[in-house]
Amino acid sequence: MRVIGLISGTSADGIDAALCEIDGAAPHLHARILQAQTIPYAPDLRERVLAAMRPGGADARTLCILNAEVGDAFAAAALSVGTPFMASGTEETDAINGVPTVDLIASHGQTLWHEIDPNGRAVATLQIGEGSIIAERTAVTTIHNFRARDVASGGQGAPLVSYLDWLLLRHPTEWRAVQNIGGIGNVTFLPPLAQPDAQMIAFDTGPGNALLDTLMTIMTDGQQTYDAGGKLAAQGRVDAAWLAALLAHPYYAERPPKSTGRELFGSDYAARLLDEGRARGLSDADILASVTALTAASIAHAYRDFAPAPIAECIIGGGGRLNHTLVAMLRERLGETRVSSSDEHGIDGDFKEALLFALLAYETWHNRVGCLPEQTGARHASVLGQITPGANYRDLIARTWSAAR
Repeated sequence: MRVIGLISGTSADGIDAALCEIDGAAPHLHARILQAQTIPYAPDLRERVLAAMRPGGADARTLCILNAEVGDAFAAAALSVGTPFMASGTEETDAINGVPTVDLIASHGQTLWHEIDPNGRAVATLQIGEGSIIAERTAVTTIHNFRARDVASGGQGAPLVSYLDWLLLRHPTEWRAVQNIGGIGNVTFLPPLAQPDAQMIAFDTGPGNALLDTLMTIMTDGQQTYDAGGKLAAQGRVDAAWLAALLAHPYYAERPPKSTGRELFGSDYAARLLDEGRARGLSDADILASVTALTAASIAHAYRDFAPAPIAECIIGGGGRLNHTLVAMLRERLGETRVSSSDEHGIDGDFKEALLFALLAYETWHNRVGCLPEQTGARHASVLGQITPGANYRDLIARTWSAAR
């Protein structure tokens, strides 16, 4: 099947869209990206999305309109990566355009809020980007709202990317950590294939790019929205005493499963860190260096405290793998653990999550689970997402049924 995966992460810097080819079933499942691109949000839309992530930043009317507008943006992203295409089942598509048909669209949407109660339990999660609009604009059957079912069954709704890690990145004999550094950092501790009874452990490690991006935006009055390559942080000095104080945040000591987001490590926290750093007499470069070190140290501490066995290799994915200062800090803190990127293992780190949601939609369409209890802390494994039929729906059902017979 050909599936388009769509996601905008916690940083809300744009929509990652990947046209993927997926076939087979676990443990013999094969997935690859055929083409992919990132489509930035229009500046005004991004500003309103970020505003809606802040407590009190949007009323019901604003959220309603934003849900539709983000849905339109996601539909345009799908059309961009798959154009020209028509819904599967139209015989003219391949003959006239020479372009593969698209069977499914998988949309994670844009997370606005992830509610965690005082006991560390996820009680609600909200992703916007109306799936019905995507299906209507593209004529392709769309699967969306993946996290809600896991939360309903007692899970954290995150990190869902661990399921892709479980299927594609286990080593024959070594324990691996697959570390995504997107807006938020999350890790999957993967047992080797030689230990078939061992279970994965997955959870959010803490801040990632979102905190650093917000600091950079504030420091430059919006002229720069991220520290490209970690260049400014590399010019600064880490305040070791301040870093130690920041690592005392109670989230880091919580035992998995656990998840977090901008609710803890968002714009309000970034503004507070900026004020604290300046009160300590630090330059902007020093502040950025110290907060970059916070991301690296929080990851390393998570490995030290919660890894079930020595980790032979850390595979980094997400935009954070391009922050050379952050990666160097992480290498230093992980000692003898090898550090590599997901790209070195055949998975494009820029589009790993888009591939993930394409994979989850493929599994959902075949009525197979998309996450495991040990991954999110749910009471049971669940088939994820909601299906909105497109013009290709009946033909897709018929072809899937025929292939299964």
